[in-house]
Amino acid sequence: MNKPMNIDQFEVGYDIPAAIGMDESEIQTPCLILDLDALERNIKKMGDYAKAHGMRHRVHGKMHKSVDVAKLQEKLGGAVGVCCQKVSEAEVFARGGIKDILVSNQVRDPAKIDRLARLPQLGARTIVCVDDVANIADLSAAAQRHGTELEVFVEIDCGAGRCGVTTTEDVVAIAKAVDAAPNLKFTGIQAYQGAMQHLDTYEARKEKLDAAIAMVEDAYDGLKTAGIDCALVSGGGTGSYYFEAKSGVYNELQCGSYAFMDADYGRILDKDGNRIDQGEWENALFILTSVMSHAKADKAICDAGLKAQSMDSGLPFIFGRDDVEYLKCSDEHGVIGDPEGVLKVNDKLRLVPGHCDPTCNVHDWYVGVRNGKVEALWPVSARGKAY
Repeated sequence: MNKPMNIDQFEVGYDIPAAIGMDESEIQTPCLILDLDALERNIKKMGDYAKAHGMRHRVHGKMHKSVDVAKLQEKLGGAVGVCCQKVSEAEVFARGGIKDILVSNQVRDPAKIDRLARLPQLGARTIVCVDDVANIADLSAAAQRHGTELEVFVEIDCGAGRCGVTTTEDVVAIAKAVDAAPNLKFTGIQAYQGAMQHLDTYEARKEKLDAAIAMVEDAYDGLKTAGIDCALVSGGGTGSYYFEAKSGVYNELQCGSYAFMDADYGRILDKDGNRIDQGEWENALFILTSVMSHAKADKAICDAGLKAQSMDSGLPFIFGRDDVEYLKCSDEHGVIGDPEGVLKVNDKLRLVPGHCDPTCNVHDWYVGVRNGKVEALWPVSARGKAY
């Protein structure tokens, strides 16, 4: 098991960006901060939605990579466990006390399969995705070797064009092979439509999900005809959860970004044509940055550049300001347009990153802030766990 971290031994500005009780103005930058009030409201809101619709909610650990955030999602939102994308990532959550873990990906490397089969020894229910019958023998052998049970989801490619099978016949064939294999148990279907989560309009997302749901219904019916019990049908994200929840076939959601939000997700529109970060969800994650130079009258230079964030989904925006704009960046610098010269050196700004998942993965700590004070300091527990 992981040993508790004694942050009292850490030095602010070298080991950690802040200390509990510190004013927000004293936090060392650039770093990730969490608005704890907004985070808690987001978590409770999704939890209430899932409960009201009779859905399990398995939160996506790959988004925040934090045991502390996952436990908050269990406590405040009733989350049943986490999804992970990699075995080492799953191991962090299992060692941290999360008891229900889905590796929502294929695991084929022998060393990784061996580690996967040991996860139940940490007290965690362990589920893995399969899209190839040839994977089953290796999973079974590893589970037998360690005296554990692995549960299996058959993954359907319902539009993302990545992993997963595309026919009901393949779903049934894999499920039968799983149930025939020692120390494996067929538990259900993985059907996450990732390609449509960021489509701008509600109607465009619905069109893609209608097609996905039809595939899932056919597969579910095929399993039923074959006499195979399908306990869970899992999927759904921040851009689609309401479709899966009302589908009549899904019974588990996998939403992740709703808790933090980012600029790319925030721009998509709800059914009324409003941005989802202006009512549906709140921005809770920010890169706190400081102005380090204002030698140019119309430009301020901040300390959050490429190394502080991911740019795959575009530039961040400056939260709560329309008088200044984040224009571009290099490794260690961000250029902020300041036409009226309203900023000064050492001013702090909150940036909403373009894409939260890879941005979180380049930081070591979350600084939880409430009412202008540092209330929590949480490690990004699974940072770098990409194996």
